[in-house]
This record gives sequence, C-alpha cells and structure tokens, in this order.
Amino acid sequence: MNAPKVSVICLCHNHADFVNESINSVLEQTYPNVELIVVDDGSTDNSKGSINKVLDKEIQFIDIKKSIGNCNAFNKGFEASTGDFIIDLAADDLLLPNRIEEGLKTFETKLVGVEFCNVLNVDPAGDELNVHFSEHAEVPEGDIYKELITTYFISPPGMMMKREVLEELGGYDESLSYEDFDFWIRSSRKYEFGYTNQVLVKKRNVPNSLSKSQFRFLSKHQRSTLKVCKKIKKLNRYNEEKLALRKRCLYEIKNCLKQGNIHLIPSFIKLIL
Repeated sequence: MNAPKVSVICLCHNHADFVNESINSVLEQTYPNVELIVVDDGSTDNSKGSINKVLDKEIQFIDIKKSIGNCNAFNKGFEASTGDFIIDLAADDLLLPNRIEEGLKTFETKLVGVEFCNVLNVDPAGDELNVHFSEHAEVPEGDIYKELITTYFISPPGMMMKREVLEELGGYDESLSYEDFDFWIRSSRKYEFGYTNQVLVKKRNVPNSLSKSQFRFLSKHQRSTLKVCKKIKKLNRYNEEKLALRKRCLYEIKNCLKQGNIHLIPSFIKLIL
C-alpha cells in the first residue's frame, strides 16, 4: 500500500528573512511522500528572490503579483494540491524533521479529521521562548467544538488536516481576514480532533505577524471574529454550546472596548440575547 501524500502549503508574505529556512524544513522531513507548494501573496520585500534561490522541479511555486489575503492565497495553494493530508505552513514557521511522520501516526490510531501537535515558540532569531502546552497539560481532544468556542487553545502552525475536511468546508472562508478560528469551528462541528503530544513545529513570534495584528488598536480582525460568532450561533445544538458562545461574545466585547471597535459591540450583544 502506497504511503499517503501530504501537501504542505507554505504561505509567504514579506518573509524574505525566513522563507528559505521554512522551505528547507519541509524538504528535510523524514516522511518520504511530501508535496510542497509555495505561495507568495504579493510580497513587496525580496521574498520572491529568496524563494527562487531554492526552487527546483519538486516544488510548485504560485506567484501572486498583488496580495489577495491569507485565506484566498491558501485556497490557491489548496486547489493546486493533490495530497491526502494538508499542512498550512506560514513561511516564518518551521516543521521539525519528524513532524509529518509523527502526525500521521495519530491519524492511524485515532478516528479524527484534524490532528494538532505541541509547538515551540521561538523569537525572530530562532531562539527558544516557551512551549505552547506545558508538559503535564490536559489537552482537550475528540469532540472539542464547545471548547474551541471559548478558548483559542490550539497553536495554528501545529495543525494537519485530512483533505476531505477542507473539501467539505470549501477551503478557507475568503471573506475573513484570518482563518484559524473559523476553520476550528466549522470543522469541529462534524470532525473530531486528535492531539500528538510532541513538539513538532517551531512558531516564530515576529512583530508584524498576522497573529500579532489581531490585538492591535482598531484591528480589522474583530469583524471577522464577529462573522465566525454568527456562524457559531447557527451551528449550536445544545444549551452548553449557547453558554460557550455567550462567554466568547463577552470576551470579544471587552476586546472591542480595548481596541476601539465600539461599533461592533451591539452586534456581539445581539448574539447573546
């Protein structure tokens, strides 16, 4: 039986300093059947030059001339992919050599649609900061829809997904400015999640990253969060899930006050009435 193919979609936007290291982390995987697709989303630095230095016939390169946003750019890569499993890799993050091999073991032993692992946070120079899950953390897995409503406890770079999950969802929602919360909610409503209790990915914490921008003053991402919360209200089935959405909305209302997005507060309040 042939080993399943894993497609790694490496998304680059102004990651000239890091993209080659990220690409090499995919090429150095211990697992043999890996498809690498590099998508440059309209970088204005020297990212394309850096990518061209390491391109070979085994790497697909999608060069988007003008930025179309993270979700849209990922979908371009997903459309070009052929793997049975998918990894969304930001071009400033790194896979450890056994990331794919160990993640597939979780899919073999657990009936899940999404696998996630522990992640080591590093600074721009690659020096260790901290581990996402502590050694003795009780990490939820299985049917974690309710938990994902209230808490962003998964580190996004640590995810690997079955292709069928993304196909059923129609890829990422391109109307959103970020993807992880929406993907977690929509996928966990039907599919279970499995945790691999190993550090298999390095997440680089850089000042201008997408994750950092979510908490800036007047962040546009809160509008996307509101859209996801509206989806949650439609997806909810049980009272405890309604209570989880209430908790999420109250948290987001506080964020709106901190970040100056006061105009969004009435819409969050409406969701909990």
